[in-house]
Amino acid sequence: MTDAPSRPSWRFAIDRGGTFTDVVATTPDGRLVTDKLLSENPEHYEDAASEAVRRLMAAYGEGDEAAPIAEMRVGTTVATNALLERKGARLALAITRGFADALRIGT
Repeated sequence: MTDAPSRPSWRFAIDRGGTFTDVVATTPDGRLVTDKLLSENPEHYEDAASEAVRRLMAAYGEGDEAAPIAEMRVGTTVATNALLERKGARLALAITRGFADALRIGT
């Protein structure tokens, strides 16, 4: 049995930081391309990750029939940085005794 050929597609990896959003993509023809935008720039775009994806697909796409997006991985340091810098709203976590180990397990 042979596998059917897979359709060429896009693959994206996005890191949304407090200052910049970095995007690395593999185009349908296998090229590695990148973009870097300010994470906040409301005069030019609503969302940096979406804008970077749009720009890369427009610049390196295959014309009118754009290939689909097969994979999009998104990571962010915004929440981690807010915790480390002790910024943001104060909050409390309340859980039942039966789930106390969930914090140690990490789920």
